[in-house]
Amino acid sequence: VQFLASVLPPGTDPAFFEHLRALDCSEVTVRALPEGSLAFPGVPLLQVSGPLLVVQLLETPLLCLVSYASLVATNAARLRLIAGPEKRLLEMGLRRAQGPDGGLTASTYSYLGGFDSSSNVLAGQLRGVPVAGTLAHSFVTSFSGSEVPPDPMLAPAAGEGPGVDLAAKAQVWLEHVCAHLGLGVQEPHPGERAAFVAYALAFPRAFQGLLDSYSMRRSGLPNFLAVALALGELGYRAVGVRLDSGDLLQQAQEIRKVFRAAAAQFQVPWLESVPIAVSNNIDEEALARLAQEGSEVNVIGIGTSAVTCPQQPSLGCVYKLVAVGGQPRMKLTEDPEKQTLPGSKAAFRLLGSDGSLLMDVLQLAEEPAPQAGQELRVWPPGAQEPCTVRPAQVEPLLRLCFQQGQVATPLPLC
Repeated sequence: VQFLASVLPPGTDPAFFEHLRALDCSEVTVRALPEGSLAFPGVPLLQVSGPLLVVQLLETPLLCLVSYASLVATNAARLRLIAGPEKRLLEMGLRRAQGPDGGLTASTYSYLGGFDSSSNVLAGQLRGVPVAGTLAHSFVTSFSGSEVPPDPMLAPAAGEGPGVDLAAKAQVWLEHVCAHLGLGVQEPHPGERAAFVAYALAFPRAFQGLLDSYSMRRSGLPNFLAVALALGELGYRAVGVRLDSGDLLQQAQEIRKVFRAAAAQFQVPWLESVPIAVSNNIDEEALARLAQEGSEVNVIGIGTSAVTCPQQPSLGCVYKLVAVGGQPRMKLTEDPEKQTLPGSKAAFRLLGSDGSLLMDVLQLAEEPAPQAGQELRVWPPGAQEPCTVRPAQVEPLLRLCFQQGQVATPLPLC
């Protein structure tokens, strides 16, 4: 308020600023579609009522909160539909997001829109989003191969028996891998192998490999197999590999073929089903290719295309006055698309007997609500004549969530 007083015209009535100091939301009521609802154009996402000045001040914060969140959730749902139900989708776009707040929103609402997890740990802490990730290229390339682990000994998973020098055991397995799997490998990068060993010593029950720091076939894959088989001899199982460059689909198929060969050669059946994750600026077109039948990809990490919504970078949510003191208000404009429907409204979803969606209906709040089993005469947008529909189920869409300054329905993600 003090800042407003410094920028508004001199001579502004001091009583105005005192009035601002006394404002609160104790008389505000909000109805809304529940989080994650399917929403169609023309049906309000929010319905806000209260003192005019207060609800006018709420316009910008509410649109800021709702617009980007709805856009990201919609974009995530598009990506989920393209990926299909079997692929695991990992949101990893925090480094490309529109600032820290946008990044947290993107991680939260990508999960609501259909992603399985996020690399954003803060979204896990604050919003309950499952977190997941892999090791980084910088971790792998920071090793030269001359490093000596502080404690190279790893105890068996069962907890019984003496510890084993994991680096030495991996070196023995590397010789077997190069000799029996026909990879044509001369000398896989020793620093990469040292990085894998260090990671495996730290997380023996969650070991994974990033395979393309140097060369997937000539280095990453044999080094991963060497460490994974050394761990397997101690009763541990690797949890996955990741690719981040090149033809991801072709490489995943090649890796799966090698995994199957290694599983048969060394009698370790679990190895052939080790999950393969991919990333590398994946857009909708690339995602469709990775999701096709015969793809050996299990996990798909999407960053930029998840958080920046390149198909539609913004969502045109608007906030319009429809009634004052019980009297309807309508915006008339030269642009028909920007005209508003007057009056406070109610919205209902009409469903068939099998639960399928028939349509959403918008009506004045004071009109009788549609009833299941009763015929209803409706005017579809743009239609010249009405049509009739007989819903088997009727669901009110705008649920009371904030009434007279009090939370009426706890929001699951806010």
